[in-house]
Amino acid sequence: MLVGKPAPDFEVEAYDPKTDSYVTAKLSDYKGKFLVLLFYPADFTFV
Repeated sequence: MLVGKPAPDFEVEAYDPKTDSYVTAKLSDYKGKFLVLLFYPADFTFV
């Protein structure tokens, strides 16, 4: 991804605390909304 360019559409499995289950979330589901993408590598891994 490049700064200022649209991110490619992707889907991931995400935990939904409201239903206490995993759901499939797509980037396109959030089009037109503010969204923060966060990557957190495992603790003590070289990044």
